[in-house]
Amino acid sequence: MTASTPPRRPGGLARRRRLTGLALAAIPLALYGAVVLIPLAQSVRYSFYSWDGVGAATWVGLRNYASFATDPVLRSTVGHVLVLVVFFSVLPIVLGLLSAALLARGRSRGMAVYRWIFFLPQVLTSVVVALVFRRIYALDGPLNSVLQAVGLGSLARAWLADFTWALPALGLVGTWATFGFCMVLFISGTTAINPELYEAARMDGAGPVREFFCVTLPGLRGQVAIAVTLTVTASLRTFDLVWVTTRGGPGTSTLTPAVALYRAAFQNPQVGLAAAIGVTMAVLCLLIAVVVTRTAERD
Repeated sequence: MTASTPPRRPGGLARRRRLTGLALAAIPLALYGAVVLIPLAQSVRYSFYSWDGVGAATWVGLRNYASFATDPVLRSTVGHVLVLVVFFSVLPIVLGLLSAALLARGRSRGMAVYRWIFFLPQVLTSVVVALVFRRIYALDGPLNSVLQAVGLGSLARAWLADFTWALPALGLVGTWATFGFCMVLFISGTTAINPELYEAARMDGAGPVREFFCVTLPGLRGQVAIAVTLTVTASLRTFDLVWVTTRGGPGTSTLTPAVALYRAAFQNPQVGLAAAIGVTMAVLCLLIAVVVTRTAERD
């Protein structure tokens, strides 16, 4: 007689599968820890020290965070970012929703070309965009040439060197760069909305405005949350556009936290202050993402 093979225990199979999954995830997790978590922990640690990056570090506690909150120049960067949020987030989202609402009422020819034209800034690097608009805004650039050609030469100026107009001028670049992303995201979202909802709304006598607020906007709730999260955090992290065009000038009229962080880290070596700015902005971005996600998930 042959001995019967003992049955395998389900618990042993589940354990092996779990161990296999952990083994496969170990390398990506280790890489993520080395690239993200460890540098993040070091940044938090540096933020409690006064350090020039070379000599001995001195423990200062929360003084770097207090400097960020009380220094007039650093505090002004938060106000500049709030202005950029309007241009980078609010305007593109409003314009994108308007485009989606208009196109949802009727498909027209050439919509693919329309999408491509406005999505084009997303495939360009931000440095290229900054260089192009630095030329457009120059005193002898195309914008001033057009103003002079239509008899508005009195409005011509060196836009990026003007204390009043430099920040709005940069903000309009952000609007141009992010509008295409929001528009394509929202138009794609409208394709998932049941057409019968639009037909029912029209049968009930709903006009374009009521149709938008009752059908289109609720159907794009998830897409709006994504757009708000990405555009707001992008405005908070704005660096390359400002650095290539104005470097925070004239004066400090376009200085952002990211540019202030760079200056503190590399121009006036204050690594602790730079780390405090970075940690503060990272926490702020995380809070915004959590709040927007929780809000979008509510019924």
